[in-house]
Amino acid sequence: MTGWTLDRTGLAPAAAEAFASLDAVFALAGEAVARDPLSQVLRVTVGARRYYVKRYHGAGKNPLRRWLGRPRVQAEWENLQHFAAWGIPTARLVGWGLERHSGAFARGALITAELERTTDLNHMARFGDPRLADRRWVAAVSRQLADITRRMHARRFTHNDLKWRNLLVDDSAEPRLYLIDCPAGEFWWGPFLQYRIVKDLACLDKVAKYHLSRPQRLRFYLDYVGRPRLTAADKRRLRRVLAFFEGRE
Repeated sequence: MTGWTLDRTGLAPAAAEAFASLDAVFALAGEAVARDPLSQVLRVTVGARRYYVKRYHGAGKNPLRRWLGRPRVQAEWENLQHFAAWGIPTARLVGWGLERHSGAFARGALITAELERTTDLNHMARFGDPRLADRRWVAAVSRQLADITRRMHARRFTHNDLKWRNLLVDDSAEPRLYLIDCPAGEFWWGPFLQYRIVKDLACLDKVAKYHLSRPQRLRFYLDYVGRPRLTAADKRRLRRVLAFFEGRE
């Protein structure tokens, strides 16, 4: 059984043909961007636009996912759909689907349109981008990141890999932030949710503590919780955030 969906809205005929089926997507050639044991990412140019094609050969780290639960590729496209529904800026999902043989996951893919003129925050940090020294620029991006993170967590959803490499920002005078690449995102409840929230915040701070000042990091958290000052509960959570990666770096 094979299911494939293509969003043709604004899609050029050449792209619609190139992405017409799962077979066509797995036959595509392009520039290799990333690879892991489960998937590979290609950058493909069709006409004047570039697209990212992520092809999965495995369902997930747990072998039972071949038969039970959501395969990783399905989680990734559904999470991007959640972001769009929640008003979180993200890459436009163009095509998505998967194939099963005798009920077991065989392969799957998703395609996103390139977010033009964007750079991920981790790349900016590694190469000393001067925008990270601009307080006004940092404040504008930080406010957007606080809003994005709050929107997710308010719905009991955590990204589970909320790192600077998954945050893209454009080069406009009024920077716009985008959240991408979320195959591990899940809904959680109770203490499990609180643990995952701390993990998301700790992932963000893992790089922030080397490139942003303490007042800038505190401002992000206050914007995230929507309060002018820290409560006792906030202070307890922040201690957990700061200690999360101790001994693991």
